[in-house]
Amino acid sequence: MVRVEGRVQGVCFRHYTRETAIQLGITGWARNCSNGSVETLIHGSDEAVKRMIAWLGHGPSSAIVSQVHLNPVEADPLPSGFKITY
Repeated sequence: MVRVEGRVQGVCFRHYTRETAIQLGITGWARNCSNGSVETLIHGSDEAVKRMIAWLGHGPSSAIVSQVHLNPVEADPLPSGFKITY
């Protein structure tokens, strides 16, 4: 699980996260949190996950990322595709 803080809501962060994840072959989801952050579950090859985490560190040009928190979790079942959840 990755939680991204900063100006990450209202800037299409989840949409661009989904597009980037699909390009990298990442499965999982992204959702807005009530505290203004975005949480995302990502699953893929080690290289793809590293690239996705690097992208989450800056996000789309309209975002201002202040912090990225990594919290490895075991997903069961493994996600298929990449979804935006609410």
